[in-house]
Amino acid sequence: MSELPTLAQQRERVDGLRSRLGEEHPETLAAMLDLAEMLWARGRLAEARTLEEHVVAVRRRLNGDAHGDTLKALGKLATTIGAEGDLAEARRLQEHILALAPEVWGEGARDTLRAQNNLAGTVAAQGDLPGARALLESAIDELHRQFGEADSDTAAAIGNLAAILWQFGERGEAYWLQAELVETQRRLRGEDDPSTRTALAVLAAMQHDGMP
Repeated sequence: MSELPTLAQQRERVDGLRSRLGEEHPETLAAMLDLAEMLWARGRLAEARTLEEHVVAVRRRLNGDAHGDTLKALGKLATTIGAEGDLAEARRLQEHILALAPEVWGEGARDTLRAQNNLAGTVAAQGDLPGARALLESAIDELHRQFGEADSDTAAAIGNLAAILWQFGERGEAYWLQAELVETQRRLRGEDDPSTRTALAVLAAMQHDGMP
């Protein structure tokens, strides 16, 4: 397995692609988003946002809004904007993505359901539990139908719903959902799978915080 590049190496890669392929080449833009993700992980959100805004602007001009690459770049930008605290703008962008997603990816496509999941997180952060819950329950139903309970996106959406319910004080239901998720992960993936261990850690934290 090759080692992940350092931040400096990724900057050099972006600069090299700019020189060799040009500022607007798809490979250059993809490398910029990779660099933005590395900056994001280090808390350098303003730098990440500058890169993401550039990629969004170029992809919009070259491909239009109704294109998978544009929507994915917009999704990354929305996440950054939300992390910076502008939840209203993040929600606006995510609603725009979700409005175009059925045309671009399909009504029940994985990327469409991921966009729905992402929007639910922002809606919850704004304090709207009913809105977030409706989005997540709809996504979970479709994920179950299309991909089954063993699917990682299904598990992620269930975990998100449990976390949101816990956050809003619906602790009994949240704990039940998380416990069900743990048992599903154990049965399908085994006790030592990373996803099982993560789900167990969340359940243990709920137990530590105290059940009603």
